[in-house]
Amino acid sequence: MKEMIQQYLSLPKITYTDIIEILIISFLIYEVMVFIKNTRAWMLFKGILVIMGFVLVASLFHLSTILWIADKTLSVGIIAVIVVFQPELRKALESLGRRNPISNIFADEGKGDGGFTGETIYEMVKGVYALAKTKTGALIVIEKNILLTEYENTGIPMDSLISSQLLVNIFEHNTPLHDGAIVVRGNRILAATCYLPLSDNMELSKELGTRHRAGVGVSEVTDSLVVIVSEETGKVSVAEGGRLSRDLNGDQLRKRLESFQDKPEETVRHKLLWKGRRKAGEK
Repeated sequence: MKEMIQQYLSLPKITYTDIIEILIISFLIYEVMVFIKNTRAWMLFKGILVIMGFVLVASLFHLSTILWIADKTLSVGIIAVIVVFQPELRKALESLGRRNPISNIFADEGKGDGGFTGETIYEMVKGVYALAKTKTGALIVIEKNILLTEYENTGIPMDSLISSQLLVNIFEHNTPLHDGAIVVRGNRILAATCYLPLSDNMELSKELGTRHRAGVGVSEVTDSLVVIVSEETGKVSVAEGGRLSRDLNGDQLRKRLESFQDKPEETVRHKLLWKGRRKAGEK
């Protein structure tokens, strides 16, 4: 009994190479999990987990038919996963090739993060309704948890603080940046003239054009919020989760932006500013 206890309580000998291997494997697992969490692969991964859960339940209750199907499909399961995740795997390898490990260690993680400030919400609403007043089309994609890097890379980098004047200048007709969408992270515009996927939803009104379908499309595959200004009517719409809310006034848009990242109005000053300018926004 004493020898058995000593055998189970004895710790294996850990060398420096074991520690290095543990650190490398931990780093790789962490990077893979972060990549999956910040892309559309996370939704696909959750679907796979649901299927694995069904198989586990079938195993516990000895459901032979389900277990037989799972056993027969397991041989092609790995190939199927590679096919399903092919776009994400390709982007991951491309991203790995572009990254500088040294600079990533010392990078400023807080840049562009932390959600909106009250000033950003005010400037965005002011800019959107200045565009709506002149019937200037606009498409603004606001990032939440899923990174919009793949869409950001299709446009022209900007990395600029949001202001109403900048929004008006970007979407002004006959300017180099007016065509396409802008991608917003926190208080900054990351890129302009970005291309977005179009929605295949047949329930969308036939009155809606490409701009609205692109806004709904990107909201279907990410958790972003998209602000759309119609070039034909000047009306403001918001797409989120594949659903389109049309003809919003300034107060409604402000509330959607605040609730999107759980950012209430920060100061009384912003409330007073908004009350004084709400009529201009609703026009």
